Amino acid sequence: MKAIGITPKNNVVDATNYVLHELGQPLHAFDANKIKGNKIEVKTLPKGSKFTTLDGVERELHEDDLMICDIEKPMCIAGVFGGIHSGVTEHTTSIFLESAYFNPVSIRKTAKRHGLNTDASFRFERGIDIENVEYSLKRVALLIKEIAGGDITSDIVDLYPKKHKDFEVFLAFEKINKLIGQNISQDTIKSILASLDIKVRNVTEAGMGLTVPSYRVDVQRQVDVIEEILRVYGYNNVDFSEKLNASVASTSSFEDYKIQQIIGDLLASKGYFEILTNSLTSPSYNRLLEGELEAKKHVTIINPLSGELSVLRKSSLFTALESASFNINRKRQNLKLFEFGKTYYQENNERIEEKYLSILLSGEANENSWTEPAKKTDFFQLKSIVDTVLERLGIKDVTYEPDSSKLFSEGISYKSNDDSTLVSFGIVKKSITKHFDIKQQIFYADFKWDVILKSLNKSGITFKEISKYPKLKGILPFYWTTP
Repeated sequence: MKAIGITPKNNVVDATNYVLHELGQPLHAFDANKIKGNKIEVKTLPKGSKFTTLDGVERELHEDDLMICDIEKPMCIAGVFGGIHSGVTEHTTSIFLESAYFNPVSIRKTAKRHGLNTDASFRFERGIDIENVEYSLKRVALLIKEIAGGDITSDIVDLYPKKHKDFEVFLAFEKINKLIGQNISQDTIKSILASLDIKVRNVTEAGMGLTVPSYRVDVQRQVDVIEEILRVYGYNNVDFSEKLNASVASTSSFEDYKIQQIIGDLLASKGYFEILTNSLTSPSYNRLLEGELEAKKHVTIINPLSGELSVLRKSSLFTALESASFNINRKRQNLKLFEFGKTYYQENNERIEEKYLSILLSGEANENSWTEPAKKTDFFQLKSIVDTVLERLGIKDVTYEPDSSKLFSEGISYKSNDDSTLVSFGIVKKSITKHFDIKQQIFYADFKWDVILKSLNKSGITFKEISKYPKLKGILPFYWTTP
């Protein structure tokens, strides 16, 4: 078991884990003496019921969680995790083996609700081969008998009232040739399908009827079959087209992505590096702003990966500080970063997205050299790049005032003619940077990208006619004399 990264438990549990990795079928062994009434029931329990799993954690059940129970109590969260009082121990003398198929959607929802990601749930929620359930049970029973001794004392109880039927699909030859881009012979197609265990029921001039085996849970449509054919046929065997078709669309020069590209190129030319951070963040960050963002409610994730990634960000500052902290901790103190992204919040039961451009400066403005000593980044370097961005966008008529937010110890806000904030920038408070274990000054600018796009001059290119006469910078005196 150690060879495949699993810690050995005991010979019975190790046998079930071995077959799980050998055949892909999760199995569970119960201590038969702990099954009250010698009866197994698969059912759901009332919401709020308590159940302690094998890891010793007491969990509160949902009314949709499928449970495996005896006549008195639940013993296992079906397809996810076993219970602490029904597992195999060193005192076990008889066992009950379970091999089952569960609905993938049900297992996935249960595993997400309880934050459990086990080897069993990983396979059940992606779909297993329903026809392999009985064979896997026989395999593990014989394996346990071989390595642990004992006798098989009962026949297999098979509760399979509605037999699963292999999926049937019609594969059109025209569709194959259209998607792949060239004709493939029918003999080649049949040979590939045979190698994939996909049976050909009948063949017509238009196509062929196919039966897909139960273990191919990812092949359910005609295009899925074509993808499998192309995968085996080989992408490198598809010929290049002799012509190239392209369409030219008429678009506005003021589209968002074009403006972003212009400003991104401008910042990159001045030595800035673009970052891309996660929109998911920690709800604890907003407490650093002392109520600054409390009026804007979180957009909460229903099934978060962790508590630190459970809400969408309401401010671009914190993910930028995470990047800064990551770099500083790896001896890269001189930072010039920028990012285009979105912030999210709820207001009056409405979810709102706002675009932003953030710029972060820290450390030294330039490297120490023989021509010029190193100089610390200061507020005026940040102001200079903010002015440069606005000038490149053609935004000139702005007013400024001290920033009133709680982000900066010293800050300025630029506003448009209609009193909308275009950008806020300044020195980030030490109480905020301290939370990210950053000891050096952080200079930060937050551009309200949606407001900036509205403020752009969209009248088009302005020009004037070129003069017919060359421009003279000066006139030299010229004298003509006669003898």
